[in-house]
Amino acid sequence: MQKPVALTQLRVACSGCNLRELCLPVKLTGADLELLDELISLKHAYQRGDYLYRSGARFQSLYAIRTGFFKTQVLHEDGREQVTGFQMAGEIIGMDAISSDSHACDAIALEDSEVCEIPFVRLEELSRRLPSLQRHLHRILSREIVRDQGIMLLLGSMRAEERLAAFLLNLSQRFSVRGYSPTSFHLRMTRQEIGSYLGMKLETVSRTLSHFQAIGLISIRNKSVELNDLVKLQTFVGPPPQLL
Repeated sequence: MQKPVALTQLRVACSGCNLRELCLPVKLTGADLELLDELISLKHAYQRGDYLYRSGARFQSLYAIRTGFFKTQVLHEDGREQVTGFQMAGEIIGMDAISSDSHACDAIALEDSEVCEIPFVRLEELSRRLPSLQRHLHRILSREIVRDQGIMLLLGSMRAEERLAAFLLNLSQRFSVRGYSPTSFHLRMTRQEIGSYLGMKLETVSRTLSHFQAIGLISIRNKSVELNDLVKLQTFVGPPPQLL
C-alpha cells in the first residue's frame, strides 16, 4: 500500500534534484526547467512490496525513480513469476506500455522508494516544444532496446558464471554512475529473483556466488557484496556489458 507522506516532504524540483542529469536532459534553460518542474509535480512514496503499477493497468504516466529500487516482472500462465529487470534511482520505468496503452508487467518496490510521476501526454506535448527533451526521450527508448538485446545475449549464449559476472559488473557500473562505490554495494533483490532474471535456478545462483567467493573474486555476507577483483571478474564476460 502506498505510504501517506505530505507532498511538502517529497517535493524536490527537477532543477534542484541531484539525479536530473541521469533521468532528464542537462542542456535546458531556466525557463525550460520551470516547465519540467510543473510537469513533474506528483511525487509518491512506496514501501517495500508495494506495486507501482500492475500488468494490464491503463498507461498514463512514466515514473522517474528518485530513491530506492524496483523490479519488473511478468506472470506466466502457470503462475510462475519471471523477473524482467531491476531499476534504481535515476532511471525511468513504465515505457513497456507506450505502444499498447497498458502495462505489460508489474513494477514492485524492493525497498522503500520515492518516484516522480510524469504524465505521458503532457510529456509528449512538452517534448515537441523542447527538442533536447525529445532527443533525450529517444535516447531512453534506444537504451531500452539495447538493454533487451543484452538480456537476450545473457540468456542465449552465456554460461552460468558468465551471466552472474555480467550481472554484478552491470550493477557496479550503474552504482558508479550515481556516485556510489563500484565495488561495495547491497543487493536489494533475493537470489531467487536474480535467478529468475538470469534464467538460472536458485541453487545455481548460490553455488556460483560461493565459487566466486572461494576463488577470491568477491566477498559476500548476506546481501552485502564486495567485488575484490573487477579486472578478473571482467574476464568471465569479455568486453564491458551494456547497462541492463
